Amino acid sequence: MIRVLGLGDNVVDKYMHTMTMYPGGNALNFAVYAKLFGCEAGYMGNFGDDREAGHVYDTIAALGLDVSRCRFWKGENGAAKVKLVNGDRVFIGSNKGGVSLTHPLELTRMDMEYIAGYDMVHTSIFSCIEAQLPVLGKEAAFLSMDFSNRASLEYLKETSPYIDCACISCGEDMPKEEIQDHIIAIISYGCRHMVIATRGAKGAFVYVDGNTYEQPPCLVKAKDTMGAGDSFITCFLVSYLDGMKYAVDFPDNSGNSGITGAQEYKDLVIKTSLYKAAVYSSQNCQKDGSFGFGKKFEE
Repeated sequence: MIRVLGLGDNVVDKYMHTMTMYPGGNALNFAVYAKLFGCEAGYMGNFGDDREAGHVYDTIAALGLDVSRCRFWKGENGAAKVKLVNGDRVFIGSNKGGVSLTHPLELTRMDMEYIAGYDMVHTSIFSCIEAQLPVLGKEAAFLSMDFSNRASLEYLKETSPYIDCACISCGEDMPKEEIQDHIIAIISYGCRHMVIATRGAKGAFVYVDGNTYEQPPCLVKAKDTMGAGDSFITCFLVSYLDGMKYAVDFPDNSGNSGITGAQEYKDLVIKTSLYKAAVYSSQNCQKDGSFGFGKKFEE
């Protein structure tokens, strides 16, 4: 399996109706899901010194993530307030990232040597990492970035040239034609390889090197949709990158029975990875929080 690094945001999601907090955050979720798939995974980000930080850090350390390059600051950890409406998570407030906003990551030469040892690095628009993208784009073997539904056109133009994969959340109501236009625009801004556009209960579109694929969802009655998009993206990218390690064109004298070309194999890997991602995302919607590990809290 490939080696995966989550770089940037972590939070606790505070479920106000049950007074229970769960570890989460886009970059952190990616690293945790990859670890659960069996990958060697690490997380690099900022932690505060409050109970919320302690719960997140203790959880991911116990799961076996490499946290050796994390930073610790005095102050609040990133935290969001959440409620559930018919199983759908709804954010009702946050502290805007806590110490991650006031102390954005400044990557050192040793950090970059560490990062270069991973097959894939994933970050997000919530990670305050924009100033580091030029060097990350050079050193990371494969760099993906989640823009959620928050990125302006100017932001996309500034960041896309440094990344291999852009992840966007389009919602269920955005017309397919508009999604396709959005994908092509991101590629035109310089995104180097692929765009993943998730659509909630409508599934996802994935553009890879000139080809677009549509994946329907594996619909279930959701207990909690927190992490649904993150789990889909992680499962797809891990499966795709791990599978593409085997892509090769057979020699001309190999014959033409079965799959003998890298492009045909790539198409199969993409479709299989999308199927696996839809199934895994649906299974993740049966968990509380992004990946469980709830802890009671008092205000």
